[in-house]
Amino acid sequence: MRIDKFLKLSRLVKRRATAQEMIEVGAVRLNGNAVKPSASVQAGDKIEIAFPRRLLAVRVLTTGELEIKRGAAPVTDAEERRLAEDEMPWQ
Repeated sequence: MRIDKFLKLSRLVKRRATAQEMIEVGAVRLNGNAVKPSASVQAGDKIEIAFPRRLLAVRVLTTGELEIKRGAAPVTDAEERRLAEDEMPWQ
């Protein structure tokens, strides 16, 4: 499944267009690497998302669209870290 679609379906980001924008500006990392919105996500991958003033890291459990829509937990091991106002997460 594409990472932009996964972020929307897993409710980590509210809209797919927002997910695409975040990915394009480098606010999303997949297994430690910057990616494109079309990058493929697999179970076991680590996704890091830089929101304003916080960094969220999750591990992917499933990428099955029907499973997620039926209520299966798409991610686990959520780690959240607060960022200082002037801190850049990957620089």
